[in-house]
Amino acid sequence: MFKKVLIVEDQEIMNQGILNTIKELNIPDFEYVTYCDEALGRIKKALEIERPYELLIADLSFDKDHISQKLRSGQELIFEAKKVQPGLKVVVFSVEKKAKAIDDLYKLYQINGFVSKARHDGKDLKSAIRRIFNGEIVIPQEVLNTMRHVSSEFNMYDMKLLEMLAKGLKQSEISTYLKEHRMTPYGIRSIEKRLNELRDSLGAKNNIEMIVICKDIGLI
Repeated sequence: MFKKVLIVEDQEIMNQGILNTIKELNIPDFEYVTYCDEALGRIKKALEIERPYELLIADLSFDKDHISQKLRSGQELIFEAKKVQPGLKVVVFSVEKKAKAIDDLYKLYQINGFVSKARHDGKDLKSAIRRIFNGEIVIPQEVLNTMRHVSSEFNMYDMKLLEMLAKGLKQSEISTYLKEHRMTPYGIRSIEKRLNELRDSLGAKNNIEMIVICKDIGLI
């Protein structure tokens, strides 16, 4: 099991829950901080004295207060931490729900696991830490299902249709745009047919509900 862990969370109640999980895993050396700047400073210091952290547990969002911070989010902290310690394992513990946003954490920030703050998050966090220690990349099943569905069903043409629809453009305006940019098919009937197919694939009753769903999963 990991021997040294750093926890970055600004909510005291959440901190206590994470600490209980760490203690249950018998991790001997753990620290927690409430600011990302302080966390990065500790990571750098630990490297200097050759006692680096093995695992970083971080939230994504932090409330602003009177103390000015250079790093304003968990994403920024993870990016900077990986620059100074590329091999640092990272698990994100967050209320983030959008599948696309969570997927980006793996692709852009090379995190090792994501745990959603929920009713049984202590159990999920414990399981994730164990699996990460054993070399696994822990991705929530619902995120995998959503991203597989999106990647298999949606292409660049579809994304452009959804983007323009979300901006409030009428189908005639979308048709004109597609024609001007040489994107086919640009006929109104073809656009309507494809939108019907996309609605069906997402289980949406209408275009408005489809846009809401796409925003919820972080597609647009």
